[in-house]
Amino acid sequence: MKNLVFLLLVAAFTGAAAEETAEEPIVETLERPETCSLLSRMGDTLQIHYTHLKMVHCGQKGMDMVSNNSQGRLMDGKVIDTSLSRDPLVIELGKRTVIPGLEQSLVGVCEGQKIKATIPSHLAYGKKGYPPTIPGDAALQFEVEVISLSQQTPMQKMINDVFPLVCLALVPTLLGLVGLYLYKKSIAQKPNKKKAKDKKSKKK
Repeated sequence: MKNLVFLLLVAAFTGAAAEETAEEPIVETLERPETCSLLSRMGDTLQIHYTHLKMVHCGQKGMDMVSNNSQGRLMDGKVIDTSLSRDPLVIELGKRTVIPGLEQSLVGVCEGQKIKATIPSHLAYGKKGYPPTIPGDAALQFEVEVISLSQQTPMQKMINDVFPLVCLALVPTLLGLVGLYLYKKSIAQKPNKKKAKDKKSKKK
């Protein structure tokens, strides 16, 4: 009985681990410069060219097939969008200006690097998709070239990290000040109303 329970626990743990792995973006390096010492991190600004190459309808099974087959048997080869005919796309990592899976794929890359990222649907457009181009539950594939990488300065990092916290701390203070102002204003208006009533009664 104990052995059976142990085996069930192992199977459950293995299945959960496999599912967790499959739910992460799959990133392949297509080209990497000889010197790649400066790697991107959250807060950095990247200029990229991307080609949204292919699309796959899949759940768990589909992502497993993609991860086991670099040719992507489920891919249909359709070009959805590309920036190659436009200016590079500017992305500040951490600002959520692109889908989460693409942003995750761009952490840890260097200038001049080319990657292919296969992104599961829950880190792209999810069950709703992006009609009419992208159906629901579709994993996406991008080829990305990092044109330039600008890392934030320590001062910028401090501002980005501290400023939101300061704003959050100031909100209750501002609300308290507004409440105090309104309270004092309402108290000041009551004597004025009494004086007006007294004047009316004296006139009568």
